[in-house]
Amino acid sequence: MNRRDAGERFMRRGLELARRGLGEVEPNPMVGAVVVRGGRVVGEGWHRRFGGPHAEVDALDRAGARAKGATLFVNLEPCCHFGKTPPCTDRIVAAGVKEVVAAVKDPNPIVSGKGFSILRRKGVAVRTGTLEAESVRLNRGFFKSHTLGLPYVAAKWAMTLDGKIATRTGDSRWVSGDRARGWVRTLRDDYQAILVGANTAIRDDPGLRGGKRDPIRIVLDSNARIPMDSQLVKTAKERRTIVAVTDSAPAAKQRRLERAGVQVIRLETSDLRVVFEELARSGIHSILVEGGGEVHASLFEAGLADEVLVVVAPKIAGGRDAVTPVEGEGLSKMAEALKLEDVTVERLGGDVLIRARTRP
Repeated sequence: MNRRDAGERFMRRGLELARRGLGEVEPNPMVGAVVVRGGRVVGEGWHRRFGGPHAEVDALDRAGARAKGATLFVNLEPCCHFGKTPPCTDRIVAAGVKEVVAAVKDPNPIVSGKGFSILRRKGVAVRTGTLEAESVRLNRGFFKSHTLGLPYVAAKWAMTLDGKIATRTGDSRWVSGDRARGWVRTLRDDYQAILVGANTAIRDDPGLRGGKRDPIRIVLDSNARIPMDSQLVKTAKERRTIVAVTDSAPAAKQRRLERAGVQVIRLETSDLRVVFEELARSGIHSILVEGGGEVHASLFEAGLADEVLVVVAPKIAGGRDAVTPVEGEGLSKMAEALKLEDVTVERLGGDVLIRARTRP
């Protein structure tokens, strides 16, 4: 095995370890580290929880004295500042590591490039670029929030073959089959938060549960219309729930929601970009949007979606007044339609899943 293949193997292991921190480390990135000496792994670790030791420290602790003269593989540039924990660069130097192979530079301006500079000044060799694309993809929300000030956003819906997400009466249980619904619960585990509109919250009364963990729930509700006896409000003290309102929301209703455990975000406007900027500033870096047609329309009109995931069920609902997945005013010319890229198709039992990106 040549050096490049070996490096990719160790970095891929680091990415596997990093993913174990999903749902525990946010708003920090998921990071895994592998200590290699003489071609053999002598220590490995990952960032396990927010505020806990970083991956590099965890791996070096496990390697002990064997870290001296070793190579450290890590999927993100080591930090160089005091935060919840001391700088990882100090620990790397103290351990006697001779080389650091980092997949990509940290986009956080507090760290970006500075960690590499410190290591090189201290005599530690630094290489970058190994599995860079995979590493960015793993922490896509972290990267986007630090470069654009916005969370990574995926829009998800299930529809019939004729493009309906509910019948003319609003009934939507169930568009897709059991396997697809199970897939959705697993999908939610990949995101910090799930976002729905007020109409969805009122009509469907969803619990928005994940598979192995429960993401943050966000409701866009300008007028604070969500019922106090809804699942989202009743469970707000157990699961973080955010309701974004504007000045038009009754103050008394806002207070009632807060007493029930809901985190109320007050904004001067219902502009979705402003909402997402506020959420990114609060540390929410990835959002799965499961809104109705109007929320999805606002999302695409503002150019805020990064990815689209659509489950298509082999059913025909019909109805000129039946609900469609993307509503709003719509376009006047087909040539203006949003063109998706990197399209993939797979089966989910009797349904079909289509994935695509809004940008390369």
